[in-house]
Amino acid sequence: MGIERDQQLQADQAQLQRLGYAQQLLRDMGGFSNFAVSFSIISILTGAVTLYGHGLRFGGPFVMSVGWPLVTVMTLAVAASLAQLASSFPTAGALYHWAAMLGGPGPGYLTAWLNSIGQFAITAGIDYGLSEFVAAMLGWPSDRQHVLPIYAVILVSHAVLNHVGVRAVSLLNWLSAWYHLAGVALLVGALLLLAPKQDASFLLTKFTSEGTLYPYGFLVALLQAQWTFTGYDASAHVTEETVDPTRNAPWGIFLSVAVSGVAGYLMLLAVTLAIGDLSSTAAAGNPFIHVLRSALGEGLGGALVWLVIGAMWFCGLSSITSNSRMLFAFARDGGLPASRHIAKVSSRFRSPHVAVWVSAAAAFGVALWADAYAAMVALSTIALYASYAVPIAIGLWARRSGRWANRGPWDLGRYSDPVNAVALAWVAVVTVLFVLPPNQLAGYTFGGCLLLLGALWHLAVRRRFKGPAVSWVR
Repeated sequence: MGIERDQQLQADQAQLQRLGYAQQLLRDMGGFSNFAVSFSIISILTGAVTLYGHGLRFGGPFVMSVGWPLVTVMTLAVAASLAQLASSFPTAGALYHWAAMLGGPGPGYLTAWLNSIGQFAITAGIDYGLSEFVAAMLGWPSDRQHVLPIYAVILVSHAVLNHVGVRAVSLLNWLSAWYHLAGVALLVGALLLLAPKQDASFLLTKFTSEGTLYPYGFLVALLQAQWTFTGYDASAHVTEETVDPTRNAPWGIFLSVAVSGVAGYLMLLAVTLAIGDLSSTAAAGNPFIHVLRSALGEGLGGALVWLVIGAMWFCGLSSITSNSRMLFAFARDGGLPASRHIAKVSSRFRSPHVAVWVSAAAAFGVALWADAYAAMVALSTIALYASYAVPIAIGLWARRSGRWANRGPWDLGRYSDPVNAVALAWVAVVTVLFVLPPNQLAGYTFGGCLLLLGALWHLAVRRRFKGPAVSWVR
């Protein structure tokens, strides 16, 4: 096994060199660890939980029973499209490299910034949501004066662990994956065995407490599921730290969505069936905590909420991991201000330590910008999915034109075009949905970012930024 692993590591290093880069980061992740990074960022015990109230208030039980599987299926098309690209181009830059290698430095620059902005916002959404849960469980007010200090401490804990290296993060992500699965099992088991339950027909109840027409409320409520299914590109961002990445990273991307879809659906159905009075639950400050405490009592219900809080902490840890690798790869090619510093790798820990702290600082800045939690998650969703769409669209064009002919072992074959088309259509739907009221702030911010990036590219960046070392691979 030791000889085989050494041979695989040598092959992985040679492959990275063909893509234009030397092996700087520590390559120590196996297949399960790669999957665990994305599974932890998706974190059904984070997204589906912190936005449970949003989904319930806008769409009611119907959005839990019908909206979640709808989003899962559509997201699998996006994940499969990204997995196909990851199998061909296993670099830390991931989406940015795919867009640049197949489409040139312009699309690469746009993708890198969209992905970075989305990752800043998703880290903010994860850790700020966690901070609100901690404040609520401690009996503190949920105002920013009390939540922001908790948020800062959580961000620092994630940055410190990512600074000390991939081995610590890999071990914690491995633990996180099993923690999430065990947590969902305990939560579902307790609710099914001990809580009073509604009839199954309750799951089809169409309810909105937001004063909107129900079809509109249902569509807005899909943000709960769609924000949960973000960040699975992390498996691609850590490919330079993964053994046999052309196989392990694609499966990490795809399986993280598939497993999360099934486990999350079971959890949502169990929680929703345990609702007592629908109107009072929707009106509660935190409907998820309200359901658990009402259905299971203060002791057991509170204990399960603390279990969920642990999962949220793991989720934020993985988010910083993914974000820092994107920044490191972009800075390595000179795409960021102060690139020379951000691209540094710790000689002791072999981690992109400067990029780690920049990621944490930027996430804190997002929380200062957005007073509304929904604005953070909406911005992260549309920015990340836009960064997914650019390389998928360019990959579709490059494959049909013959520019991208040498593909990896994880390939969609003749299904590539229809799967890519479904993925791009769904991203278009998501982008429109999540800039509509009540998420106008996210829409204005996203539009402003696009205008600023376009201006910077044409006025300053285009003449100096050349993109990755290898522009494309036939």
